[in-house]
Amino acid sequence: MTISDKNEDLLKSILASFDRIKHVDSKDLPDIDLYMDQVTSFMDSRMKPTTRHPETDKILTKTMINNYAKNDLLPPPVKKKYSKEHMLVLIFIYYFKNVMSIVDIQEILGPITEQYFDAHEGMSLTDIYDEVFSLRDEEVELLKSSVESCFRYSHGLFEQADKDRDFLQHFAFICMLCLDVYTKKLLIEKLVDQIREEAKEKEPDKKPDRRDRKRGE
Repeated sequence: MTISDKNEDLLKSILASFDRIKHVDSKDLPDIDLYMDQVTSFMDSRMKPTTRHPETDKILTKTMINNYAKNDLLPPPVKKKYSKEHMLVLIFIYYFKNVMSIVDIQEILGPITEQYFDAHEGMSLTDIYDEVFSLRDEEVELLKSSVESCFRYSHGLFEQADKDRDFLQHFAFICMLCLDVYTKKLLIEKLVDQIREEAKEKEPDKKPDRRDRKRGE
């Protein structure tokens, strides 16, 4: 099936946007501890390309960071300063919060921070971060291929439409993307629930912590 030159240009623009999204390399994180303002400034400078409106959207605010600490997502700062590992946790939170609830983020980040945050031997939080993001380039190529396939399929529909053809084709493409996001979100929730159940089985006599009490309220 063929698509119009205008939509071919749109597809090229969409695929090119994947290459402009870069994650923060752990080697680029400051090796010195930072105050709150320095943390928000650094995150804004490095992650603005991931926002919809770079000129106005905020990556992190002081309120967000304080709330993450209050909700046990982020270990507390030391003397009001945040380490490189704090920054790694904040990056994970930034990506997670768009698709996961606070409770679910607690469920998967809690064990990570408890065991690997400020670890002095064995695997570190930096090791985990680097290992996870080593998958990025391969995953981006898979996503580009999937998106291109969906785009071409959806923009081959509604050939019989006399008007609004472009709109209907864009609508179909958005629906296909939404279905993909929805199914992946369901899978994430299922995996988090499994992690939660396995944790309960390992510690049957453990008293409910603050997160458990919040879920029950």
